Amino acid sequence: MNSSTHPSISTARHLAEHAAAHADDDGALLAAVVAAVRAAGAHMLARFDAETRTPNDLQGVVAAIYDNDAASLAVARELLETARPHAGWVDDELEGGALPDGEWWVFDAVEGNVNHVHGLTAWGISATLVRDNVPALTAVYEPVADRLYTAVRGSGAAYVNGVPMRPSTKTELKAAIVTTGQAKPGETPDTYRRMGQSVTSMLNAALVVRMTVPATFELGMVAAGQIEGFWQYTDVRSGLAAGALLVSEAGGIVTDTQGHPWTLASEDFLASAPGVHGEAVRALSLVA
Repeated sequence: MNSSTHPSISTARHLAEHAAAHADDDGALLAAVVAAVRAAGAHMLARFDAETRTPNDLQGVVAAIYDNDAASLAVARELLETARPHAGWVDDELEGGALPDGEWWVFDAVEGNVNHVHGLTAWGISATLVRDNVPALTAVYEPVADRLYTAVRGSGAAYVNGVPMRPSTKTELKAAIVTTGQAKPGETPDTYRRMGQSVTSMLNAALVVRMTVPATFELGMVAAGQIEGFWQYTDVRSGLAAGALLVSEAGGIVTDTQGHPWTLASEDFLASAPGVHGEAVRALSLVA
C-alpha cells in the first residue's frame, strides 16, 4: 500500500494524526473517519466490476467476500486506529450484542459485500465510533454513487453529501414505503419465521414493502425521507449502529419492534419517520 496506489492515503493519515492530537474534538475525528472510509472506498471501487460473476459455489463466494474485507481493512484500519489509538476494534460484520464499556470502532470493511462480489452497486464502507454502547459518530460512504452519510451524536443533524437530512412527514403507514432485509445467512428458523410474518403484516399495512441489503443504506433513506421505515430481526451490530445514529440525529425514531428504546443489546430493530412509528409498531406487534 502506498500513496501512489491510493492518492488519498497521505491526506487521510494527516487527518487521522490531527484527530489523535485533538482527542476531545469530534469534528476533527469525524473528518478523519470520512477520509478513512473514502480511501477504503476508492480502493474497493478500483476492485469493483459490474460485469463480475462470482464462482458458482458457496466456497468461492465466501472466499471473494473475505478477500474484499482484507483489501478494505488494509487501507482503513491503520487510519482509524491512528485517529483514536485507545479505541477497541470490531470488524466482524456478523457480530452482534453489547460491547464492553469504553470506545470501540465498529467497522464494516465492505457493507453489502455480497453485492460487490456479484457486480451489484449497493455496497459501501462504514465506520462508527461507539462510546459506552452508544453510537457517537459515523461516516458511511457509497463509492459507486459517491454518496457520503455523516452524523455526530447530539448535533441534531445528519447529512448526506453535506446536506442536512430530515425524515418523511407522512402520517399514514398505508401511504408509506417500508423495507427490511436478511442481516446474515444462517439465521435461526425462528428468525426466518418472524421475518416472514412481519413481511405479511407490513404488506397488509403499508403501501409498498421492499427487501434488500445492506441495512445502513436503507436507514440512510429513512433519515433522508425517501422511505418511511426499516425493521430487522437481528442484533447485527455493524448494520445498525451507523444507521441508527443517522436516523435519530435526522429526527426519526429508533426503537425495537415493540417500541422500546433500541440499544446494541436489543434483539430486533425498527427505525421510522415519526408520523408512522406507532402504526409500524402495531403492525409488527402481530408477529408472534
